[in-house]
Amino acid sequence: MKGTVYKSTGSWYQVKADDGRFFQCRIKGKFRIKGIKSTNPVAVGDRVEFKLEEKSEEEQNGVITGIEERENYIIRKSVNLSKQTHIIASNIDQAFLLVTLNNPPTFTTFIDRFLVTAEAYHIKAILLFNKIDTYKPEELDEVKYLAAMYRQIGYECIGISAKTGKNVEQVKELMKGKTSMISGHSGTGKSTLINVIEPKLDLKTTQISEQHRQGQHTTTFAEMFDLDFGARIIDTPGIKGFGVVDIEKEELGDYFPEFLALKPECKFYNCLHLEEPKCAVKDALEAGEIPWSRYKSYLQILKGEDEQNYRFDNHQPE
Repeated sequence: MKGTVYKSTGSWYQVKADDGRFFQCRIKGKFRIKGIKSTNPVAVGDRVEFKLEEKSEEEQNGVITGIEERENYIIRKSVNLSKQTHIIASNIDQAFLLVTLNNPPTFTTFIDRFLVTAEAYHIKAILLFNKIDTYKPEELDEVKYLAAMYRQIGYECIGISAKTGKNVEQVKELMKGKTSMISGHSGTGKSTLINVIEPKLDLKTTQISEQHRQGQHTTTFAEMFDLDFGARIIDTPGIKGFGVVDIEKEELGDYFPEFLALKPECKFYNCLHLEEPKCAVKDALEAGEIPWSRYKSYLQILKGEDEQNYRFDNHQPE
């Protein structure tokens, strides 16, 4: 039988068969995908082959015997095992990143790492600036500045309020006929947004922790849902950090669209935009045509540094 993985809990996988029935499946023995050292060999969104175990009709469980080649996937470094990676979801048409200015803060380094990963795996990324109903005028200006910066690069940015429903219809329109993944830190409002999009799902939500000003994890595992308007959405656990993996230093600049556009003007075809003479990216940076926050994110990833808490207003050279 063939089907699609809708939920992964680490040991059991909920698979929707092509005939619409759901089965609880497990993996038999060692299951490794060539070239990927992953903590989860099977991810939500995977197309799999499985066979049913000999059991009663009421409680049919299956065993996954194979995974079809993935069209794409979003991957990051595993939190606990630095040498291993974690595939968040596969075979997706687009990825929404929920961004909040505060409660909790989303830093530009996190946004940029997410965008780089989406670029590397040919996944359209859309930034949703949530909770705009809660911001003071100066905070709204900051959000508008940030959205304008990413729009100039070429990314779609939408200011929304999952709480009041502002611009949620616009998001739904983008989702029709597609499989979308929704990601972001805990507390940015992913589950709340999905509940507004499809109220009958009634996903669990929790309040922001007042003590730490950050979200509490309500989604433990990635899970895909069918939506009534002909779309699928993958809800993902809140992620604290986003470690970029499997990207060569020479390729990294190609995943910053504004760097890639200037690359032909650099003196050296393999320019890393560091100390090389006649570097078009460095010239554009000095001229204020490329934001400093983007260049700092590039340097961090290039040097293999972990994310640091760069605030939104860190757009100036040091």
